[in-house]
Amino acid sequence: MTAENPQTVHVALGDRSYDIQIGEGLLAQSGRWIAPLLARPRVAVLTDENVAAQHLDAFRAGMAAEGIEVVALSLPPGEATKGWEQFSRAVEWLLEQKVERRDVVVALGGGVIGDLAGFAAAVLRRGVRFVQVPTSLLAQVDSSVGGKTGINAPQGKNLIGAFHQPSLVLADTGVLATLPERDFLAGYGEVVKYGLLGDAAFFDWLEGNAPKMAAGDMAARIHAVRRSCQMKADIVARDETEQGDRALLNLGHTFCHALEKATGYSDRLLHGEGVAIGCALAFELSSRLGLCSQESPSRVRAHLRDMGMKVDLADIPGDLPAAEELFALMGQDKKVVDGQIRFILARGIGEAFVTSDVPSDKVIALLDERLSARH
Repeated sequence: MTAENPQTVHVALGDRSYDIQIGEGLLAQSGRWIAPLLARPRVAVLTDENVAAQHLDAFRAGMAAEGIEVVALSLPPGEATKGWEQFSRAVEWLLEQKVERRDVVVALGGGVIGDLAGFAAAVLRRGVRFVQVPTSLLAQVDSSVGGKTGINAPQGKNLIGAFHQPSLVLADTGVLATLPERDFLAGYGEVVKYGLLGDAAFFDWLEGNAPKMAAGDMAARIHAVRRSCQMKADIVARDETEQGDRALLNLGHTFCHALEKATGYSDRLLHGEGVAIGCALAFELSSRLGLCSQESPSRVRAHLRDMGMKVDLADIPGDLPAAEELFALMGQDKKVVDGQIRFILARGIGEAFVTSDVPSDKVIALLDERLSARH
């Protein structure tokens, strides 16, 4: 699927519906897709310094082909950018650029830029439209789709934000070739999550095809991105603001967010790595609670290991807090309701469900055991 003939996934949200275009070479064709959204031939782009160095010129050229002017602000790369300081800088820059209500803001980058730019668009003039141009695998399959935008607070991840759907998502699978292997595999943590939460056949497919996808097979990459986006689109269409089903997308994330906080949101643990470890822990916990057979967590861990990914707490470098403290960090998560931590557990691969009925001593015992295995 090329830029001329991409795969399309439709996100059905009434008057806020939009399309995700998936294919190789979309960056060079960006003007063709974005021009129909514009009231005037100008866009403001938020990106980061690394992405700008690799992809901003190609995006500019794609826009220039349709006579569209591009102004751009490059923020520092990394999770630390997703806070008040760089958010304020971005919003004030957009105001300096005289971005109007009918204009379009473009998020060119990974999940950090997509979340921050989307939130900036949500609050600027009480809401301007934005387009997601995700450049990482994680952003293409997860954070660019569904309208969750926001920044981190000292108290935890994504605690400040808004639901603000994009007008378009352009997922150029060709740019994934520029990702360092570690970043690609971190994104794969979110891909495998979709199979684990609701599509056992997709997980089967990944067991057979993910190695060639990681090695650069474009058809496999497009299929994996399309299936992931389709699953997320279907769930978001049913439950846009996470009152029910959408919480399934947080499989692995309750553990992950606690581990990210424990490691200081640093490169000791990338988000997708935390998701992979969190999925393995969620399946292990499910098995110990008698919800699924031991075969399921064993299969999850075996596949992640085959892909060369982090699978366990022992794979995280440096010190980690004790089990009770990690559990306390889980209680800081957005998914806590009436003081109860909501877990996403599973009755088997592809059969995830949401529950608050999880004995804390069982969670702490699991964490304690996995921490002990580090030594």
